[in-house]
Amino acid sequence: MKVSRTSCLCPVLLCLCFLEGGYGATHHGQARLISRNHNLTHNHNQTKDGETEVHHRPKRGWIWNQFFVLEEHMGPEAQYVGKLHSNSDKGDGSVRYILSGDGAGTIFIINEVTGDIHATKSLDREKKSHYVLHAQAIDLNTNKPLEPESEFIIKVQDINDNAPKFPDGPFVTSVPEMSEVGTSVFQVTATDADDPTYGNSARVVYSILHGQPYFSVDPKTGIIRTALPNMNREAREHYAVVIQAKDMAGQVGGLSGSTMVNITLTDVNDNPPKFPQKNYQVFFPESAQVGKPVGKIKANDEDVGVNAEIKYSILNPEGASMFSISTDKDTKEGIISLRKPLNYEKKRQYTLHIVAENTHLDPRFSYLGTFKDDATLKITVGDVNEPPVFSMDYYIMDVYENAQIGTEVGAVTAHDPDSKNSPVRYFIERDEKGEGYFNIESVSGVIRTTQLLDREDIPWHNITVMATEEDNPSLQSHVPVTIQVLDINDNAPEISIEEEIIICESTRAGQVIQTFTAVDKDDFANGQRFYFSFPGGIPVNPNFTLKDNEDSTASIVARRRRFHRLTQELYELPVVVWDGGEPLLSSTSTLTLHVCPCQRGTRPRVCQGEAFLSSAGLSTGALIAILLCVLILLGDSGKKLWISIFPPLFCF
Repeated sequence: MKVSRTSCLCPVLLCLCFLEGGYGATHHGQARLISRNHNLTHNHNQTKDGETEVHHRPKRGWIWNQFFVLEEHMGPEAQYVGKLHSNSDKGDGSVRYILSGDGAGTIFIINEVTGDIHATKSLDREKKSHYVLHAQAIDLNTNKPLEPESEFIIKVQDINDNAPKFPDGPFVTSVPEMSEVGTSVFQVTATDADDPTYGNSARVVYSILHGQPYFSVDPKTGIIRTALPNMNREAREHYAVVIQAKDMAGQVGGLSGSTMVNITLTDVNDNPPKFPQKNYQVFFPESAQVGKPVGKIKANDEDVGVNAEIKYSILNPEGASMFSISTDKDTKEGIISLRKPLNYEKKRQYTLHIVAENTHLDPRFSYLGTFKDDATLKITVGDVNEPPVFSMDYYIMDVYENAQIGTEVGAVTAHDPDSKNSPVRYFIERDEKGEGYFNIESVSGVIRTTQLLDREDIPWHNITVMATEEDNPSLQSHVPVTIQVLDINDNAPEISIEEEIIICESTRAGQVIQTFTAVDKDDFANGQRFYFSFPGGIPVNPNFTLKDNEDSTASIVARRRRFHRLTQELYELPVVVWDGGEPLLSSTSTLTLHVCPCQRGTRPRVCQGEAFLSSAGLSTGALIAILLCVLILLGDSGKKLWISIFPPLFCF
């Protein structure tokens, strides 16, 4: 039911009227009446659209729907919104209308007598889209409400006052070169602050202002696509595309905004490497070092990054055996190095067939060719006055340690590799260890001893021999010479015993007391077989015998049983040991055997009570004599004390 500006809603209702001229049938927010049975009680319901639906009770009630006021109103007078009226209002001024809520008294004012509502300010829907207000009618005579306070909504009606915007622009993106027409590049999205649910104010259409004929844009989605085939990065890499977004579905009068999209064509491998020329010549001196770069060659590739990576190869076997080529990752040059030394006297020219090819191929562009190129490099070897060359890389010589001063140890030889064959002179570098032991004849290269050598002192000597050309001493070469001093049997063996030899008092005849060996400073050939015996010309030892075990060890064996330290505590035993060298060398050592009461079950043998007896700084015999005197004085109690202190020595 429409409400005109002069009509009221019902004889029994408070009504809200609208200015029909401002809204009419085109505004869907006019007041609507919803009839209810008069037996219903007062009830407020919130509809799906946020509208307030007020059910009424008998006789009087409020019915409110949402209403509209046009945004950005620029008229000289306040904008009329509507009218409040109660059926109790007889027109005598006894009813007062009150408005409260959002903007009441500031934005929205009401004539308290007539109930007319006006908007006094220009409203912006994008800042606030609706206002919630409350209406009430008061009896001025009783100052009591004629109706309960009711709520209603005034919505701000949108107009097209906001242009589309690209909040994230400008944009930067890329697309591979040579892409097919229609390849998606990027999608732009514009926003419009106007109401998308009302009219076409927020309906955006995209178009391209700058960037044709290279790119196009979908008017609905904003997707930018390639529009030309075979777009070549090497011809043009960067494009500045301007995209426009226009509201009102692109109609005349719509507002628009634009943004910049910077598009870069990324590289693909669509260009093969190319040598600037087919034939090259280069000069290499024969003194060039093996493994070191001696030259370079470069093929150009218009691509970049991995698409421009090049691998160089030498195709002909003769060139590949003598030279190698590798790629400098930074400059993309082919670096040529020597595999073997150059020799002007043997070969003066080489020819290399070199090929350059891409390492990352794109099968889409195989129709363009093989993506490789070849060139020929001619190398001329230059003659260089070279230093002498030794016949060997190093020398190993030997000499016996008893050699006389001036003995020849060996000889080194070197020659001039150049065609003139200059004489060579030899020297020993004087800063090397061993310079005082050897000398070299400058013409023949013979090395001789200058001092007596001792293998046991220095078994190896390392010297460096220098060779120079007689005509040009600045040309020098060096060679290491190692001299081994050979052994002669010049050191007698010596008996080696690491621990004290102990004879237990309980030792039996034939029992092995100690096994020992010997050491010799000479090497294996002359010092690892030892023989042992007692010295000749002395009486047979009644206490011990010596057994040669024939394995470079010997054993001391007891001839009798029962040794007593009180009778004799120490025994000295001379032993002769000789080696099997040439000449035969021997030495005599005297072994000391110590008699003591051994602790049973211990290995090695340990004397019992040794610390107690020696703690006073007296000999064992003196301590025993003192104890015997004390025990005699003590009588029987002393005998018991002796047994408790030395139970293994004596038994009573």
